[in-house]
Amino acid sequence: MKVLVTGGSGFIGTSLVTGLIERGFKVCNVDVRPPLNPQQSANWSKGDIMSLAEIETTLTAYQPDTVIHLAGRTDCDENTTVENDYQLNVQGTKNVLDAIKKTPAVKRLIMTSSQFVCGPGRLPASDEEYFPHTVYGQSKVETERLTRSAGLSCDWTIIRPVNIWGPYHERYSREFWKIADKGLYLHPGVPIPTRTYGYVGNVVWQMIKMLEADKAVVNEQVFYVGDNPITIDKWVMGFCEGFRAKRPIVIPLWAMTILARCGDVISKFMGKPFYITSSRLRSMTEDYYAPMDKTFETFGEAPYTLEEGIRETVKWHRGTRQSK
Repeated sequence: MKVLVTGGSGFIGTSLVTGLIERGFKVCNVDVRPPLNPQQSANWSKGDIMSLAEIETTLTAYQPDTVIHLAGRTDCDENTTVENDYQLNVQGTKNVLDAIKKTPAVKRLIMTSSQFVCGPGRLPASDEEYFPHTVYGQSKVETERLTRSAGLSCDWTIIRPVNIWGPYHERYSREFWKIADKGLYLHPGVPIPTRTYGYVGNVVWQMIKMLEADKAVVNEQVFYVGDNPITIDKWVMGFCEGFRAKRPIVIPLWAMTILARCGDVISKFMGKPFYITSSRLRSMTEDYYAPMDKTFETFGEAPYTLEEGIRETVKWHRGTRQSK
């Protein structure tokens, strides 16, 4: 099977390209950036999904059986709008869909959305109930709506990644893991929230299962991809113990709140997020569930445990820092 991956040079894409190659798929990664993993250079084709002509040319030349659309802006900037700064997730997606419609060879599409199409606090009653709490989430609502209304002749599946982590995660590497490795991570002393994380190796496994599944199982379906919800302390403590073999410092919420507000001010002056801000504190202290049952019932339990994922990630993070 020939698979074309848009955005294969990013975090999830890097692990996906590796997983596909290991399973014997022929892979073309279309991305404006070169691969994070230099060993994947032979699979990279420079291309910009904001150019309809470029993506049409690539699809015509490669003639893939399957397209996995990962390319997009994934950070959360609440100081802008979808129209101003998230058109990669809207117009870029429309270009990919339009190009697919002109490429009869494509028999299956996996379209990447996000759990952020529904904010924390409650679970959606249906696949088309949306209540995004970020501009990024709003842009992914448009991604899903465009996919549903595109009139595709191929099978299509929408995936909603949860909070995905693992090797090649650039933001976690320079923020949380860097701080945890130095023993400087501070954990808020609050009732322990439950959140839905996903080790990237398990997410890749789930996506490949979708590629191999019968049409009746995946066509016009929405699947969250990730692991079972866990209390945040299991994830945080796992990494702190993996890096330093000891638990992190726990400080009162009021003190963390002051630090976060100071971090908001520092972030404005630095032009980039400080290691603790009000937004990050909220994510450390609120529940955020995702309905994973459908995914597990359809494809089974993913192969990697939390402990295995942490070991691989710690190994990668330290190897990356030593190479710089």
